Amino acid sequence: MSVCIKDQIQNMNLVIGCTVGCDYCYARNNVKRYHMIEDFAKPEFFPGKLRLMEKPKPQNFLLTGMSDLSVWKKEWLDEVFAKMRENPQHQFLFLSKRPDLLDIDTDLDNAWFGVTVTRRSELWRIDALRKNVRAKHYHVTFEPLFDDPGEVDLHGIEWIVVGTMTGAQSRKVHTDLAWAVSLTEQAHALQIPVFWKEDLIPIVGDDLMIQEMPEAFNKVLEEQKKWNAKKSK
Repeated sequence: MSVCIKDQIQNMNLVIGCTVGCDYCYARNNVKRYHMIEDFAKPEFFPGKLRLMEKPKPQNFLLTGMSDLSVWKKEWLDEVFAKMRENPQHQFLFLSKRPDLLDIDTDLDNAWFGVTVTRRSELWRIDALRKNVRAKHYHVTFEPLFDDPGEVDLHGIEWIVVGTMTGAQSRKVHTDLAWAVSLTEQAHALQIPVFWKEDLIPIVGDDLMIQEMPEAFNKVLEEQKKWNAKKSK
């Protein structure tokens, strides 16, 4: 039985807003719908949410669900990194579509930096990630995947996620199963775990879903089970 990635990785929206301008941006639509901030094109930092990192129960956190890492100010990132270092029980993920604008050096063991690639013409983002972010862990999200990315240089990448378009546009645009299979075969040849998001079920079928996580994320999930078991006693 497949699982929802949101049950494995929780959003912590420390920054809301983005200037990248993707036409399919769900975050911009949510901000407009729920009036989270005044102007989505003017990102805002919410340092009060950093207290969520102090929870002793381990979590896998996505920190850029409502923003892009490229729009974070250096002082915001410094404050977040300091808090992450204090809380090694968690794993933290960042995503960017503009890695060419990044310049990051960190030795954090629990920081995962990734890029979103939606088509072959965006494969340059993976190279830019490895060049501009000097870190211990890298990942790539191919979502929503609009065309066949072909051969992909995945050296140094420790996890890939594959997904398709959701919402109203999903009736017109969807990921071809062959593209997902090709990416998976390339990743597995390098022993890289692959996670197919639940939105691929209508295309793939639940029985054929591939949903692998990095070992560090699996350890967090196992610790969560132990915490839940203790709480239920």
